[in-house]
Amino acid sequence: MRSSRRARRDRRVIAIVLLVSVIVSVLVAPKIAPAGSSLWLSTLQGVCNALLVATPILVFEIYFMNGSFGRGLRRLPLVAYLAAKMLYYVTVIVGGSLLSRLIFHIVFNLRLEFDTVLTNSLLFGAIMAVIGNLTFEMGGLLGFGTLKNLLTGRYVQPRREQRVFLLIDMKDSTGMAERLGPVAFHELLNDFFRDIADAALECGAEIHKYVGDEAILTWSGDHALTTGDCLECPFTARALIEARRPHYLARFGALPAFRAALHCGEIVAGEIGDLRREIAFVGDTLNVAARLLEATKSLDRDILVSADALSRSTLPAGLDTKKLPMLAVRGRLAPLDIVVLERSSGN
Repeated sequence: MRSSRRARRDRRVIAIVLLVSVIVSVLVAPKIAPAGSSLWLSTLQGVCNALLVATPILVFEIYFMNGSFGRGLRRLPLVAYLAAKMLYYVTVIVGGSLLSRLIFHIVFNLRLEFDTVLTNSLLFGAIMAVIGNLTFEMGGLLGFGTLKNLLTGRYVQPRREQRVFLLIDMKDSTGMAERLGPVAFHELLNDFFRDIADAALECGAEIHKYVGDEAILTWSGDHALTTGDCLECPFTARALIEARRPHYLARFGALPAFRAALHCGEIVAGEIGDLRREIAFVGDTLNVAARLLEATKSLDRDILVSADALSRSTLPAGLDTKKLPMLAVRGRLAPLDIVVLERSSGN
């Protein structure tokens, strides 16, 4: 079975973080190695220590924290949540450092001492773990793409960009919220957005933000248009939700459905805000996409695409289009050509 982009991304993150951990450990190893250790031996011990500490932390963050265990842990008060994570980190750091010392004691007949060298190793491991923990938490809060752009200052000065926007809105969210209650509905929304995020990963999109029961996905440039990934994305999301039908029915008694609208064009992207900063997209393109999403309800259609976006795209196999009457868009002088996007009959 073809590996999903989420799985490939997770493996890539693990490889990159392990490589960075090993490089940093190798650079620091001579300063924290036992006195008299040769350069190659201290380097080897630094690599071993990095792998023994970083690997279980990465597995925990990427696999356990993204599963049911992580969802349960996040329900704890913030202080308890952070304390539980740091307890795990400390256990791994101490255990990994001691195991590394024990391995080199046995293999190279080195003295097994609990000295200042070991203390320095533990301190270094703790600093790296705190940095890693903060990175994962900030990446999960902001999105790793947004975090990277904020750290590199890509949007400190507003800049014009060509972007594609896909807006996805859950159907009958008000009715389900009334039936399930706020807590269960929040859990449903979380599961729904996770499936949308998986579809975004599969189709190379970024999650710009969640607004209530709506997700805003975006692609930069024209690559998603020429490959047809942006047109395929809502159907990928629908398939992922359908694949988890037993889970949704057993837990919530309903399978979530959605409407979607897709449009492309030029926007201005830039950092905005004071007490809380984020990267904002400003321009007519996103406004038109929002009007298209409103039209899905009035026209009783699930997926609408602007004719402009469709004309610049490669239509993926298995999809059909149907042109609709031009849509009058509030705040826009010219009406908008719109198209219904559907699976071909038999697919």
